[in-house]
Amino acid sequence: MNDGLAKTEDDPHREERLHQRLVAGDQNALGELFDLHRERLWRTVQFRMDSRLAARVDADDILQEAFVNAAARVQHYLEDPTRSLFVWFRLIVSQTLVDVYRRHIGAEMRDAGREVSLQGMRYPQATSVSLAAELLGSVTSPSQAAHRAEVSAQLERALKEMSELDQEVIALRHFEDLTNGEVAEVLGIQPTAASNRYVRALTRLRDVLAQFPEFEG
Repeated sequence: MNDGLAKTEDDPHREERLHQRLVAGDQNALGELFDLHRERLWRTVQFRMDSRLAARVDADDILQEAFVNAAARVQHYLEDPTRSLFVWFRLIVSQTLVDVYRRHIGAEMRDAGREVSLQGMRYPQATSVSLAAELLGSVTSPSQAAHRAEVSAQLERALKEMSELDQEVIALRHFEDLTNGEVAEVLGIQPTAASNRYVRALTRLRDVLAQFPEFEG
């Protein structure tokens, strides 16, 4: 897990100074700030991207388009620069991912079983699908592809028994690498509530995984 701050070892205050420049009107600071957060934003794209879209578009292409969108909308952020810039970047990236999905996949968006809408943000792929893929990826190999497909479908169904909010907390903390405070801001809840929800969600996830021998130990 990261500490939630996009810092460099040799200059721990770089982000703060860049943020001050941005607020003061230096538009060039936006690109440097985006680059500081690029690794975690890339993880968001990798986790959320539907496999059909991943076969056509690279995650870096999504990020490039997202930065262009961020630059065009930066004034919206500057209306309240006390917000987490990373969370704002992540919102832009998520919206860009949905836009690119619609352009490339089009009518397949009608497959509502693979969609999830949370806090006003509609993702083209349900979190349970992404969670199942990531979890199985850590315990199975490509040579087990047929078995993995079968278990993946079973795991997706089991994960859907968890609430969407619990699934999302696990996804944000473990696979997108957000801090508790960032999770709270993304979900629009208090940090204490986010922390409590995370503990409960982990317990529920363990109960789900206990049904599958692949996750023993």
